[in-house]
Amino acid sequence: MTSAADEHRKVAGVFTERVRGVSPRAWDMPAPCQGWVARDVVRHLVEWFPGFLKSGAGVDLPTGPPVHDDPVAAWTVHSDAVQALLDDPATADKTLSNPHIGEIPLDQAVDRFYTTDVFLHTWDLARATAQDERLDPGKCAQLLEGMLPLDDLLRKSGQYGPRVAVPESADVQTQLLTFIGRSP
Repeated sequence: MTSAADEHRKVAGVFTERVRGVSPRAWDMPAPCQGWVARDVVRHLVEWFPGFLKSGAGVDLPTGPPVHDDPVAAWTVHSDAVQALLDDPATADKTLSNPHIGEIPLDQAVDRFYTTDVFLHTWDLARATAQDERLDPGKCAQLLEGMLPLDDLLRKSGQYGPRVAVPESADVQTQLLTFIGRSP
């Protein structure tokens, strides 16, 4: 089984490649998330997670420059901070407490909620900026299998759009993306 630190390193590494591959003019290109541009994909990841960690585990992440000024540096500082947290042996003894999910080991919370979000938004950033949109098919299958039984709960969370119908023969990436409301 891959550790949360190793999984983040892999997933965030691919996202980092996409961030670094954005041409300066492409940061304002529309993203698949309604009302967002490419820069907003990075902003979302950099801005929601520190509050989640602070309120649930008392962890303060270092911050970089504002995403509006330098999305590459903002992402790099943030991603490196999350990786350092996961690489820290003391993290194994910490828990995250949240009224919606209860108490879970911190590294599992990062993996389940944040690293998954980075993985899914990799496609959004790639689509917005005309980069390689391919996602790891094994990870797509794993996520889809875990999300299917939670369909109603996920829809009610407001975090996912309406499911988009596709043929059963669609590849696993397309099935996952359409499950979360994207139209590839």
